[in-house]
Amino acid sequence: MSDQPFQIAGREIGPGRPPYVVAEMSANHGGDFQRAAAVVEAAAAAGADAVKLQTYTPDTLTLDCPSPVFRVAGTPWAGRTLFELYRQAAMPWEWQPRLQRVANRLGLALFSTPFDPTSVDFLQRMDVPAYKIASFELVDLPLLRRVGETRKPVILSTGMATIEEIAEAVATLRRSGAAGVALLHCTSAYPAPADQMNLRRMERLAAEFGCPVGLSDHTLELAVPVAAVALGASILEKHLTVSRDEAGCDAAFSLEPNEFKEMVRSVRAAHAALGDACCGPSESETDARRLRRSLFVVEEIEAGEPFTVKNVRSIRPADGLPPKHLDEILGRRAARHLPRGTPLSWEHVE
Repeated sequence: MSDQPFQIAGREIGPGRPPYVVAEMSANHGGDFQRAAAVVEAAAAAGADAVKLQTYTPDTLTLDCPSPVFRVAGTPWAGRTLFELYRQAAMPWEWQPRLQRVANRLGLALFSTPFDPTSVDFLQRMDVPAYKIASFELVDLPLLRRVGETRKPVILSTGMATIEEIAEAVATLRRSGAAGVALLHCTSAYPAPADQMNLRRMERLAAEFGCPVGLSDHTLELAVPVAAVALGASILEKHLTVSRDEAGCDAAFSLEPNEFKEMVRSVRAAHAALGDACCGPSESETDARRLRRSLFVVEEIEAGEPFTVKNVRSIRPADGLPPKHLDEILGRRAARHLPRGTPLSWEHVE
């Protein structure tokens, strides 16, 4: 089953279209509305298409509990409890409609990742144009059903997931009415090493599920999103921060504004460079074709004199006969006097 065309706020997204670039704010608001607004402004200045938020409270994600099972291990946030981490990272919900107005004024779409039904209801009141499902929530099928029932387009991150889990999630969204599903390949490591990105998985996702695919990128390598576009990514999601020097849960794997702008420029150039598969000269090569080699008279030839390797050569530019005719010309005679520098044509040959 295909979800084509996949659209967000009237913008069609998919193969052959320019990559849709999403600036992920996540916790990079740092608890300051003005900083959050500055991230939105930086996304617009960098050429992003959309800004994505996260809509949750610590209580909707976990429990405030000292048990070791709730303590983070093996990530940049190791040692902290989940509740402490999410309390620091959560964005006040009352900011989100205000940020939506900032984004829309700057020509950006703004949508969010919900984490429970109350956040879906809140975002519905905001009338967001799409929803994003985080990798960790891919297995929460009741949440996916609720999101699908909004009949909005859904972008689903697939970090850590098996192909069977992805299939179950996609089927749930489609059955519940989602207006299209797009899949983002993701390596859920923070930051993610470039050599563990496995970008070719995008090709399998596209083939298996018949929908637009892209990348949720947690590396700091600008080459990774460029390579993703070359492999067919239609959507790119990347964390954006005002400054990595500012304390924040996600700053270490976020791009700064100048880096984000360079990424956008690079992926747009990569997409434009892909072109099509037709063979033949491009429009920009039209003038260059005149500099190809062709057959010229390189020494003066009198009428009736034979053509030889001394008086005819293949040189630039392309005003004469193609070089492939040299063997046909040699040994035949000139139909008239030919000055040095004459581009050879059939009318010159007896």
